[in-house]
Amino acid sequence: MGYEEAGRDRSAEPASGVPAAVLESVFDDPTHGEPGRDRIGVHLWWELLLLAGLAAVSWLLWREDPAAVRDGNLRTLLIDAVGLGLLALAAGLSLRTAAPNLAVGPIAVAAALHYAEQGDRGLPASLGSAMAVAAVGGLALALAVVVLHVPGWAASLAGAAAVVVYIERRSAPVLVQGDYDPTSSAGYLFAGFAAVAVLGGLFGAIRAIRRLVGRYRPITDPARRRGVVAAVVTAVALVVSTVLAALAGMLLAANDPGPVTPTSGLDWTVLAIGVALLAGTSAYGRRGGVFGTLLAVGLVTVFQVYAPERGWTLSNWVVGGAALGVGLLATRLVETLGRPRPGSPDRPEPVSDGTISSGWATPQPQSVDNWPPTLPTQAAPQPMDPWRDPRWEDGPRRWDTDER
Repeated sequence: MGYEEAGRDRSAEPASGVPAAVLESVFDDPTHGEPGRDRIGVHLWWELLLLAGLAAVSWLLWREDPAAVRDGNLRTLLIDAVGLGLLALAAGLSLRTAAPNLAVGPIAVAAALHYAEQGDRGLPASLGSAMAVAAVGGLALALAVVVLHVPGWAASLAGAAAVVVYIERRSAPVLVQGDYDPTSSAGYLFAGFAAVAVLGGLFGAIRAIRRLVGRYRPITDPARRRGVVAAVVTAVALVVSTVLAALAGMLLAANDPGPVTPTSGLDWTVLAIGVALLAGTSAYGRRGGVFGTLLAVGLVTVFQVYAPERGWTLSNWVVGGAALGVGLLATRLVETLGRPRPGSPDRPEPVSDGTISSGWATPQPQSVDNWPPTLPTQAAPQPMDPWRDPRWEDGPRRWDTDER
């Protein structure tokens, strides 16, 4: 008996004596994910490793060049972390909905070029037009994914190709025309990013929200549609992901005193996806940690500053590829150790013997040979003399009377 069948057959029965967590799992829809509560412990252990790595690299950078983490250099470092963090949030949000957006890198480069060319019009004008175009592009991508029900990576790759065509119209680097200096509010911007990342992780750890966000994740046939709710959630995530990528590109352009070079931006995509996976977000969707994005962004940003201090020339391809490789290992750990525990009280297991772990049970068939007899076996009667049977002595015996 399956979960849906059990829910239909028993919905009218009283739930007295059944724990609330068990009852909630019984009515879980298995087409929207595994019944039961995901385990968060694996994410916490992984985030402890990320914290240890961040502390170690920060100490190495401070020992190599203490000035790199002071005053203006520290503010520039924080803005770089915010820019990369917005890209990681964009990639991570699309990954959580099982529709990875591979266009985040080209979108960031296109937005940086737009700000470099239009920055002299003022921040509100240049920022507003870029956000509007990004939202429309994200909506077109979302409709292609959810209406046609095609993989997000394939549709976003096609969108990335269209954005690269726009980028290739520039043949030379573009100097930034605007005068906005984000380092003047570096602390506030970093605090805002950290709050969004941590609060997003906390909300994503709530079972109902986690299952809602990961509803687009395939359960059986990936080509089967996942319903209207899954389509709406995925569409919103792709639009927000595109807007965050554009905002990240403009912030990175404003933080860099040099010109913006027109590149494909796919290296930024690799870096963003790599950081999101390194943070503990599953490549399959749905699962993710709480502090992972903040810690992974800090680790990669500090390492990118530390590497030149040691004379290492590492491009985004190298750093992103390494983060991607380690992130795939994290995905395997998360999917293996983060799924609902088998046999836990709030995770019913499908069985075929007529029982359900929720406390309801149906009689199990037994072999006829093992049935107990209807009546107990009687002892064999003792033989009796028919002439001494009381039934033959209703009256006094003649030979015992005095008239004999």
